[in-house]
Amino acid sequence: MCPDTTIPTVTAAKFSGQSERRHSSRTSTFFSLLYSCMDSGQMLIGDGVVSDLSSRGIGIRGNQLVAPGVTVTLFIDLPGVEEPFCITQSRVSWVEGCRFGVEMEALTLEEKNYLRFHL
Repeated sequence: MCPDTTIPTVTAAKFSGQSERRHSSRTSTFFSLLYSCMDSGQMLIGDGVVSDLSSRGIGIRGNQLVAPGVTVTLFIDLPGVEEPFCITQSRVSWVEGCRFGVEMEALTLEEKNYLRFHL
């Protein structure tokens, strides 16, 4: 896992001129996950843990650095489930060192209900 450093927080607000969008409470969690994205034309694959979860976003501590605004695919290992829960449409909204947050953009009703069970 990437050690904490004194890297400043970069948010989507600073990145794209958008304001704070957090509207729901977050639940502390500890699920392992894999994540992948394209960054500067290169495929990036990282692993880490889900540190918190809400109905619209996920806090992650990972071993590969990502950039705000990047679209990320997540494969989350949920307890009691054999196959990872896959979220194909999420966007990195903030980054602070090895920690980052993603906003889930297009979940089906089934996926929303599934996540709601784990909140």
